[in-house]
Amino acid sequence: MTKIDIFSGFLGAGKTTLISKLLKEALADTKVVLIENEFGEIGIDGGFLQESSIEIKEMNSGCICCSLVGDFGTSLKEVLDTYTPERILIEPSGVGKLSDVMKAVQDAMTDRDVRLNSAVAVVDACKCKMYIKNFGEFFVNQIEHAGTIVLSRTDKLSEEKLSACVALIREYNAKATIITTPWDALEGKDILETIEGAKDLEAELMREVMKMQEEHHHHHDHGPDCTCGCHDHGHEEHEHHHDGHGGHGHEHHHDHEEHEHHHDCEEHERHHDHEGHAHHHDHEGHGHHHHADEVFTSWGLETPAVYTKEEISHILAELDREEACGLVLRAKGMVPGADGGWIYFDYVPEESNVRDGKPGVTGKICVIGSKLKEEKLGELFKK
Repeated sequence: MTKIDIFSGFLGAGKTTLISKLLKEALADTKVVLIENEFGEIGIDGGFLQESSIEIKEMNSGCICCSLVGDFGTSLKEVLDTYTPERILIEPSGVGKLSDVMKAVQDAMTDRDVRLNSAVAVVDACKCKMYIKNFGEFFVNQIEHAGTIVLSRTDKLSEEKLSACVALIREYNAKATIITTPWDALEGKDILETIEGAKDLEAELMREVMKMQEEHHHHHDHGPDCTCGCHDHGHEEHEHHHDGHGGHGHEHHHDHEEHEHHHDCEEHERHHDHEGHAHHHDHEGHGHHHHADEVFTSWGLETPAVYTKEEISHILAELDREEACGLVLRAKGMVPGADGGWIYFDYVPEESNVRDGKPGVTGKICVIGSKLKEEKLGELFKK
């Protein structure tokens, strides 16, 4: 199986720099072919990238989404037959539409053991607003169809302007992961893992809670003398209604059956819908077992905001207040620190840990619990 990764990005966004970083720090031991498509007569980047010891098939007669769509299948098959790569990276022209590139790849995949692994858009954070205004059709298309959006030059922006850039992108793509941390602070393998969806804080915590719940309810006999308290939830009918926040009125739900994430355009919060909003638990008899996704809700935030350890410690102490926050059972996060480093934290009731950690692709916070007061959580963590 050959993985195909598309790295789109407007002119000068930094596609070549990002690809070079990934080749050096994440794909050094992988058999990779780069398919470049320069818009113009000469493939400028070909010579530069050849020091990475990969084969380059340059296509200089036009852009992949225009005149080369018809020939792309032939070119891709030639690459597969000649090099049998583990992975193919496609770097289309900066003025190409990502949707057209993706369609060209899909059309060329017939009868081949290949998979479209990812679609990435590299976006210059400093020029995002200007490009949307002046080159909307091409620029917005790349944002709309990307699974991961990698922001470049974020070190040149204030926290306020970076947040505004993220909010603007969210207007066009509510689901993509947005990498906001400066590239120099990240390892290539961490960027690649994020692109491939290997790291999801919410999924990780939900697995922990589900495992805990299963062990609690399924690994012992619920006899008449059982004191586990599993039927003592105090709520026979759980009803969760989560309203979207932010100026655009988007609602953000998480269905734990389908694992879909809808992100708020302005506040980047995740609000979660559990199978039609209502859960009816049968408490007649001792044979009924509850699943974690029937009982627990989760709240999350992706943010480039900077925190101090003192601020995080204070927030975690507030999570113990059930009347204010709801019943918080688990919280975890990684956020940029005010001293230039990164802060990692873990929380369980009446116990927390705040420590230094390596840079993440963007600040992430996730809280798991029951009857969570999402508005209060937003007030605690928002800056």
